[in-house]
Amino acid sequence: MSSHPQAAPLEGAEPRPPGTAAVKKARHRAILRPVLMGGGVLLVALGCLLFWLSGGRYVSTDDSYIDAAKVSLSTDVSGLVGEIRVKDNEAVEQGQILFELRQSTFAIAVAAAEAQLAQTVEDINAAKHGYRMAEAQIEEQRALVAKDQANFNRYAAVVNSGGATRAQYDDARFTLAGDTARLAQMEANAGQQLARLSNDPNIDPTKTPQYQSALANLNQALVNQRHSVVRAPFGGTVTNVEQLQPGMMLPAGTAAFGLVSASDIYITAQPKEDQLTWVRPGQSVDITIDTYPGEHWKGVVESIAPVTGSQFSVLPAQNSSGNWVKVVQRIPLRIEFVSGPDLPLRAGMSTEISVDTHHRRHLSDLF
Repeated sequence: MSSHPQAAPLEGAEPRPPGTAAVKKARHRAILRPVLMGGGVLLVALGCLLFWLSGGRYVSTDDSYIDAAKVSLSTDVSGLVGEIRVKDNEAVEQGQILFELRQSTFAIAVAAAEAQLAQTVEDINAAKHGYRMAEAQIEEQRALVAKDQANFNRYAAVVNSGGATRAQYDDARFTLAGDTARLAQMEANAGQQLARLSNDPNIDPTKTPQYQSALANLNQALVNQRHSVVRAPFGGTVTNVEQLQPGMMLPAGTAAFGLVSASDIYITAQPKEDQLTWVRPGQSVDITIDTYPGEHWKGVVESIAPVTGSQFSVLPAQNSSGNWVKVVQRIPLRIEFVSGPDLPLRAGMSTEISVDTHHRRHLSDLF
């Protein structure tokens, strides 16, 4: 196999100049390189600007949880626990009986109050009858005093002339004084009876203070009896029922077990304070719940708390110290459910929310 050697360039020969196409290509590269570099930076800056202008409409946070109206059930009367009519985690309706204290003590108290009320009516009627009798006796005594006064006057007129002895005169005087004192005592007793009748001898027994006091005692006994039976204040689910057992002494005001509402359910979110610039009540909210991935709910901003969460903490922050450090605060946000899948929602579930503020950024916001 033969090879053809290449001819060596002659010594002293000048190099061949590059072609016109190569020169133009090099010039284009030299011009295009700074244009592409500057244009790329400009496009990136423009893209960032457009992204910033299109943002700011939605406010999102994952510091949000489902909440519900809940109450620790208790009574305002003390007593032994009688019957418990529900079980733990049982759904109940409004007005349904949950548990009751033993009724014997309260029934006895009601019966005693009813008897006291009836006795009060009898006492008032007896006082009215006694006052009428006292009036009759007073009239009789007044007539006796008038007779004594006449006898005394007669003896006084003739005692000095010898028409009556000094003993007769003294007897008449003492008799008049005794009957007059007895009349005063009878009038005082009648006045006391009249005072018990509110100075009205014909008063209706139900209008007297004694009757009103006895009636109040009866009403209080009936209220205590009614409050010894605990009913559900709203529909929901009872919880921690097992901590209440029959036979336990339940003091007044002591929590028996809990009730969580099945209808008054909402979301409490804790966004940062700088996220609430454009958030207003009535704005729509997109909701997702960690328990149900892929499901979405719609809600609405119902209200925004007037204070930050730290204002009601046990140890609120003290900003007067010299080593104070600024910390971004969180402001509670209440969100009501509007629509979504019919799935059970439980208080405490973690959620993520996105509030549509409808806010549009402008170039003027940069300056």
